[in-house]
Amino acid sequence: MDKDLGNYRKSYEKGELLLNEVPENPMELFQKWFFEVDTHFAEDETNAMTISTLGLDGFPKNRVVLLKKYTYEGFIFYTNYNSEKGKAIDANPNVCLSFFWHGAERQIIIKGKAEKIAKNLSDGYFESRPRGSQLGAVVSNQSDIVKDREALENKLSEIESEFEGKEISRPEYWGGYIIKPAEIEFWQGRPNRLHDRIRYRLQEDYKWQIHRLSP
Repeated sequence: MDKDLGNYRKSYEKGELLLNEVPENPMELFQKWFFEVDTHFAEDETNAMTISTLGLDGFPKNRVVLLKKYTYEGFIFYTNYNSEKGKAIDANPNVCLSFFWHGAERQIIIKGKAEKIAKNLSDGYFESRPRGSQLGAVVSNQSDIVKDREALENKLSEIESEFEGKEISRPEYWGGYIIKPAEIEFWQGRPNRLHDRIRYRLQEDYKWQIHRLSP
């Protein structure tokens, strides 16, 4: 297989990001960008983000998860704590998140530390999930080898029967993480590959240092 992609070209012309116009706190800029993308670019799944971890095998690994909440403190998502990503985070909580919104020609890269959120917060979110999603969390031993699709569906049928007419409690092995950022970079595509890049770094006094980076 041999395909030359050298002629793939795109001119980025939908926006700009100027250092003298950004807020002091990056979460304010994140909220602004998130709202704009969510409002004007319906083709993007706005809360889809890539999380990168360093695996127990020594290799970094990326996968897409869904952001479920963000605050001034950080970014929250939910997963199986016993999954490959959960074990990787337990061994090394330093992770990287990234959002790429192709419609707006924007990217955000976040370096931070992952921490489990309080159990009552995970309980509250689990209770808000559709019943099918609750059952899926109980059925799936995430990242484990499974014989085939039929085995999963049979297990789902068993769990459905077991919990028929009953509330489904959150499994102890399932819950949320918050990624507390130490660095956030905002990238806005610009013509001629002279992209705008603004980086925020958290200082010891909890103020953010802001720099413009060369594209």
